[in-house]
Amino acid sequence: MERNSLKYKWYKIIFEHDTKAGRLFDEILLIIIVLSVMVVMIDSIKPINDKIGNILLAFEWLFTVLFTIEYIIRVLLVEKKSKYIFSFYGIIDFLSIIPTYLSLIYAGTQFLIIIRVVRLLRVFRILKLVRFTMASVYLIHALKHAREKIIVFLGTVLLIVTIMGALMYIVEGPESGFDSIPRSIYWAIVTITTVGYGDISPTTVTGQFIASILMITGYAIIAVPTGIITAEMSREKSKNQGTKVCLKCNNPDNEPDAVFCKKCGSSIYPRLMFPSFQPPQSQLTR
Repeated sequence: MERNSLKYKWYKIIFEHDTKAGRLFDEILLIIIVLSVMVVMIDSIKPINDKIGNILLAFEWLFTVLFTIEYIIRVLLVEKKSKYIFSFYGIIDFLSIIPTYLSLIYAGTQFLIIIRVVRLLRVFRILKLVRFTMASVYLIHALKHAREKIIVFLGTVLLIVTIMGALMYIVEGPESGFDSIPRSIYWAIVTITTVGYGDISPTTVTGQFIASILMITGYAIIAVPTGIITAEMSREKSKNQGTKVCLKCNNPDNEPDAVFCKKCGSSIYPRLMFPSFQPPQSQLTR
């Protein structure tokens, strides 16, 4: 792409944020995203919809047309079109415009436009908060390494609620709303998670005693997954202290001054999620 061409200038504005025009474009885009989400939320309020539903619908289509034009321009500007289309932001941009068009066939799907709020992640790029994406990498690694413990934990919880649900079905019976074992298991899940909807509740002394035990057990159970993930995150952070994590293959064993991943050869810097991000010049000249 020639630097003096009109296409290159538009690319700089739309995909990059290091210029005044590019930053202004991103800021205006964020404002439009927020307004479009607000329109969808307001449209879901029936009294307001009855009064100004047509106006809200017009605004909804206006925003959709703007986002459609933006998406088409983005596709036309990039050299490798498939790379943008199938990238994280490319998929989100596409999904944010589809619901309105689907509403012409399936009524109500326009409310899925709320997915546009995900586009606000561009604020990380605008405010130069790319470095915080490393925190998500640590979380992903922690969940990956703790998956066996989490599976065992979930299996144990399922056993407890199944046994307690069956027990409550026997103790309480249909008279108290426990008219089947699956419905009783539902009650046990609601109780052990301390949600407590109150749509079903025990009436006998024995049932209330069992419910009390299940509630106390729930408080202890809630702390378990938090402790597992926290411990894994601390271990992951201490293990990778001073190293760099590749966002493409999640390899955490790259040297502190590495520019490319030694496992997959990709740039360690988050180009996949932030195509315009440029590594420091000092790193490139090493």
